[in-house]
Parts: sequence; C-alpha cells; structure tokens
Amino acid sequence: MSRKDKLIARLLERPSDFTWDEATRLLKQCNFSLLKNDGSRRKFRHSTGLKLSIHEPHPENILLKYAIDLIIEALKNAGEIE
Repeated sequence: MSRKDKLIARLLERPSDFTWDEATRLLKQCNFSLLKNDGSRRKFRHSTGLKLSIHEPHPENILLKYAIDLIIEALKNAGEIE
C-alpha cells in the first residue's frame, strides 16, 4: 500500500488527530496545488479546476471534523477517491 493510499484510508476513518501536514501532503499527492492564503484560509485547486477552501488550524495542527469532511468531499468530486 502506497503512502497516498495509507493517508486516504486514514482520512476516511475521520480520525480526531488528522493533522494539517497530513492533509496538505495528501492533497498534493492527489493533484491539488496551493493557490493563495487569506489569513488562515487556504485555497487549493485540483488539476481539473475543482477548488477547495479550508481553514488551516492554529495554534494546534489538528483538523476539525468539518475540514476533514470538506477534504473527503473534494477528493470524491475530483475523482481521486470513490
């Protein structure tokens, strides 16, 4: 199982300790690129043009549940996961 597959499996479990670093690493591996920063909001664009906008958590590095759900939805819409 590749690192990307392991991160996807972990994300789909909706863990309470999924970090921002794991999320950005996974998004990059799934053809998303960081567009720009507006305060703590980060915008990503998939190679298909799909956009994702989420808040980077601070001062902690742990994503909130709604952010995990947004990432899962974006990955599904981009065809990266089923």
